[in-house]
Formats: sequence, C-alpha cells, structure tokens
Amino acid sequence: MALGLPLAATLDADAQGPAPQRQGPPHEWTFGAWTGGQFPAGDTDTPACFGSPTVIFTRDVVMRATPLDTAYRQRNIETVAVQPNGLEFRFTPAAPVMGAMGPRAANDAGFGCSGNPNLLRVERRGPDEIVFPDCSEFPSPLKRCVTK
Repeated sequence: MALGLPLAATLDADAQGPAPQRQGPPHEWTFGAWTGGQFPAGDTDTPACFGSPTVIFTRDVVMRATPLDTAYRQRNIETVAVQPNGLEFRFTPAAPVMGAMGPRAANDAGFGCSGNPNLLRVERRGPDEIVFPDCSEFPSPLKRCVTK
C-alpha cells in the first residue's frame, strides 16, 4: 500500500493534464558567462573560458570585466525589453565616484553604448553569439562559455 501511494499520485497528476510551462524573464537566454566583446573570443569550450569571462548575465545583474581592473563592474537590471533582434537592458543609475572636482560617473560604469551608461542593447547573432551594437567598449562579438 505504501509503495502504491506515490504511483497513484503521479497517475492522478497526469490525468489532470500537463503542468503549465514556467515563464522565465525575457533575458533568460542570456544567462551565463560570455567571452570576447573587448577582443575576439577565444576558446569557449574550455574551463579557462569560465575562469575569466568578459560579461556575466544573471536574473538581476549584469557584470562586466574591464581591461585594467580585476574586479567586475556590477550593474543592477531595472528593466529588460524585447527588441526585434534581441534585448534592451536599462540599469539602475550607477553610484557616482568622488573625484577632485566632486562626484562623477565612473568611466567604466556602462558599456560605452550610445553615450548612456545605463543602457545596453544586445543582439543575438546565433544560439551562442551576441553583439552589443553601438558600444565602443565592445566592438567584437561575444560568445557563450559552454561545456563539452
């Protein structure tokens, strides 16, 4: 009897129809580690790719590497809008850094896109390749780090 109860529950669930599909955020396809962008992408199917990605997308945050600093710059996602060939991210405004002349935006707070540090457009070029159009700091395509 005890062994039959889990089986009966499974059959009952199947009789009610398939479970509803979970709807993820519009940028779910970008989640993960990406290499390239600032330079042509190298090997994407080695552990080294995961060891030093250029950009990391998560549900709430986009992190980017800078050429002269080992720390990633983290940008909190405010909104994500679906575009014809990709996505448009809007970030919460970056905290200013204090300089000799007072507060100013950090030089590498954004992605060098259209003069707006709080905007990032992503275009999909293939299943594991994207570009950041009009982003001077990311002239090359990015490729997803994958496992074999």
